[in-house]
Amino acid sequence: QVQLVESGGGLVQAGGSLRLSCAAAGRTVSTSHKGWFRQAPGREREFVAFISRFGGNIVYSDPVKGRFTISRDNAKDTVDLQLNSVKPEDTAVYYCVAGNVGEATIATSWNYWGQGTQVTVSS
Repeated sequence: QVQLVESGGGLVQAGGSLRLSCAAAGRTVSTSHKGWFRQAPGREREFVAFISRFGGNIVYSDPVKGRFTISRDNAKDTVDLQLNSVKPEDTAVYYCVAGNVGEATIATSWNYWGQGTQVTVSS
């Protein structure tokens, strides 16, 4: 059984920064692909970022490109998301994901999900 546990969410002012972390517990996913999704109220779950098994391939969604940075530490079985220059439209619950995916931008492709951490950006 794999558990993904996110931390680091909270309230931040527009233009500020926040760092989200996700640690795996139970069975290791240290060499699985990993990523982040988010879901704002009344909206569908949205792809944010992807990082391949050993970090060689990274993909961002257009709304966060240039502002967010995904990274991973396979020794610690963690994946982080650095949020910079945040905007009110970044307000959402952020979920980390792990698995051996085909199409990383599709939510149903991922095997494992965290419980989510709330990020709220005030204007």
